[in-house]
Amino acid sequence: SAAAAPRRARPAPPSVDHHAWTTYTDWRCGDRAGTRAVAGRRAGLVIAHPLGSTDYTDPHTGTTAAWEYATWTSPVHRSRVPATEVIASWNAETPAGTWIQVELCGRYSDGTETPWYVMGRWAAGDADIRRTSVDDQSDGKSSIWTDTFSVDDAASGLRLLTYRLRLTLYRTPGSRLTPTVWRVGAMASDIPDRFTVPASTPGLVRELPVPRYSQNVHVGQYPEYDNGGEAWCSPTSSQMIIEYWGRKPSAADLAWVEPGIQDPSVCHAARFTYDNQYEGCGNWPFNAAYAATYPDMSSAVTRLGSLNDVETLVRAGIPVITSQSFLKEELTGAGYGTSGHLMTVIGFTADGDVIANDPASPNDDAVRHVYKRHEWETIWLRTKRYDASGNVKSGTGGVCYVYWPAHPTPAQRSALRSFGLI
Repeated sequence: SAAAAPRRARPAPPSVDHHAWTTYTDWRCGDRAGTRAVAGRRAGLVIAHPLGSTDYTDPHTGTTAAWEYATWTSPVHRSRVPATEVIASWNAETPAGTWIQVELCGRYSDGTETPWYVMGRWAAGDADIRRTSVDDQSDGKSSIWTDTFSVDDAASGLRLLTYRLRLTLYRTPGSRLTPTVWRVGAMASDIPDRFTVPASTPGLVRELPVPRYSQNVHVGQYPEYDNGGEAWCSPTSSQMIIEYWGRKPSAADLAWVEPGIQDPSVCHAARFTYDNQYEGCGNWPFNAAYAATYPDMSSAVTRLGSLNDVETLVRAGIPVITSQSFLKEELTGAGYGTSGHLMTVIGFTADGDVIANDPASPNDDAVRHVYKRHEWETIWLRTKRYDASGNVKSGTGGVCYVYWPAHPTPAQRSALRSFGLI
């Protein structure tokens, strides 16, 4: 008799759900209060007529000003993943005299709801308000940690099942100005606690021609942005990828940078990703939003599950910015340890190792590194690690930024769609 067919393993439940609102239909489906959807090559949301005006006192300048506002609230999204964490991200244009606020409200598995949490107060510039996250937000079940909604006690079993996002668009009273929001979404996840991860099997040999920028050539420059270049891994990585896609700040944009400074676009990225509450340039959604201030660029913050996922994107020509923390001995050849660092994966060698542009390099020429595949995968995907004192600290669990053209090629569209990014 024929041998019994092998039993097929049940696929593991997904651990990440990425959902975004981007289309004309999406914007029309939301609850619009003074906003309207605009069609066109890139659909968006704008102020149609203000609901009224409100005073906002900027906590970082002490200035109080009146702003007209209108809102849009998304439909309820049921995550494929009952979530312990949610990170929102957005793509918008905010002309001078405008800004936006992004909020999240969700329903827990116990049937109760979160308050409306502020996930960011954002403007592309810094003349009207200071870009900021909001601290000290909690309902006793969950808290906002800079840019991340987090269930306080994941071991309790409490999860976030659904959420809505709310956009408030602000403008100078009496003007006809408006922000335009092209995309708002969130990544909901439940990454199990893990100190290590299984090794993935290499599946791609390719290297993308990504420009190389060192953060370390900026040490001591513009200390008002988190003490200068030594803390600029995130904006430096962002700028490398923005310029890979052929976008860059204009000479007028860079006029504020002191003449003679090398790679002034990196200083520009630091200034315009800076979170005044966090006092750093490492706010994940603020980096993604900055990338989307360039013409026809899209971006998102998400989590990926393995280096095979990164290979899918790199195969389509899309580099990935990853967040990781490690001891010096955990990443061969790095020469340093870090409690949190952003690098860009630009390709894979014939051995499957990671080709990374690491901004923590002494100069631009030294930025390209090859790191051992499984070391890299472990330090990026784990949620728990030991620090140099043997204490347990957290890891990012696969957080990354993905930036791509607003009108991608079919191959890019297919790769992005496989992760819910479009």
